[in-house]
Amino acid sequence: MQEQQKHENLTYLVLWSVLFIAPVLSLYVRTVNDAAYTFRWEEVLMVWRLFAVYLVIFLFHNFFLAHLLVYKQKRAIYFSAIAVIIAAFIAYQCTERPRGPHRHHDKMRHEQMVGHQRPPTEEDMTFEFDHEPPPDRPHHNRHRDDKKPPVIMGEHDIIALVVLILMLGMNIGIKLYFKSRRDTKIMAALEKENLEQQLEYLRYQLNPHFLMNTLNNIHALVDIDPERSKAAIIQLSKILRYVLYESNHERVPMTKEIEFMENYVLLMRMRYTDKLTFSAHILDDGRDVMVAPMLFISFVENAFKHGVSYQKESFIEINSERYKGKQQEDRLLWTCRNSKHPKPASQEPRQGGVGMVNVRQRLDLIYGENYSLTINDGADTYEVILDIPLGAA
Repeated sequence: MQEQQKHENLTYLVLWSVLFIAPVLSLYVRTVNDAAYTFRWEEVLMVWRLFAVYLVIFLFHNFFLAHLLVYKQKRAIYFSAIAVIIAAFIAYQCTERPRGPHRHHDKMRHEQMVGHQRPPTEEDMTFEFDHEPPPDRPHHNRHRDDKKPPVIMGEHDIIALVVLILMLGMNIGIKLYFKSRRDTKIMAALEKENLEQQLEYLRYQLNPHFLMNTLNNIHALVDIDPERSKAAIIQLSKILRYVLYESNHERVPMTKEIEFMENYVLLMRMRYTDKLTFSAHILDDGRDVMVAPMLFISFVENAFKHGVSYQKESFIEINSERYKGKQQEDRLLWTCRNSKHPKPASQEPRQGGVGMVNVRQRLDLIYGENYSLTINDGADTYEVILDIPLGAA
């Protein structure tokens, strides 16, 4: 918030600095191009005096009035104050505007003072007569001129008013621009906070769900082979360490995720006989790759839960491949393929469980539209293909 305010004030400082430097540079260039012309600070000060009026109005508008419209939405008070400022500015312009006869008379007097002696012309003499016209001017012209309304605002006054309105509009436009940037950053921060909360909620859902299934597997293993169940408890402790302490980060090294999956696979294979064929081709060592934690385990868990049979030959195949995407970014193509056995008619078709639902939601939150998840549910096989970008470690 303060940084945006500094940038806004710096923008105003630069614009007004350029505006006040412009007449100095203009007179300097004119002096360089015309040797007979002398640089006079009096002319610069005269221009600066005009700019100072705009600057005072700008400062009052920027620090007091603009906030009423941009931030507090008090339109009635704002436009009423602007109307008062414009009326005061017009009154000031009318009082400061020099009148025609005096201007020409002063010009002639100035020329005589600086040594440019010349006889007064008819144009100059015209302004000496306040009541009677020159002899050669018809009287009806005088009467026609007397019928003209007095000039309240000249061309110079109208231009000055237009400049004032444009200046105030520019001030409002800049404030709205920086306000929009501030609002965008605030919304991005809120969206990020909401995203983190949703991911945290999904993680808290996923972890108990995963641990519940793992404990059920160990319970089944205890009935089959009590000795092997001891080794299973050791594998479970490694899994718990990862779930409780290392999976709380937004990204984890691919090596940690691979180690976690290996421990889970070792634990699960203790339950099954040689009828299960398991193969895995994991992406090299993954030292320079960061991925979302516990992103693949739900697919592996799903494969063990629904793709393995104690009576029939079963298989699980895991494959991962790194490749370059269209934008030359590193991507991971991860595939999990398992056998599929007919379910009894009394058993409801699988829905993927809480874990699969959470995985889809996490993928949407983490990668947005920069990922693809394809599920091929065939007659004898079930295949999951996940394509995600890889982050550098």
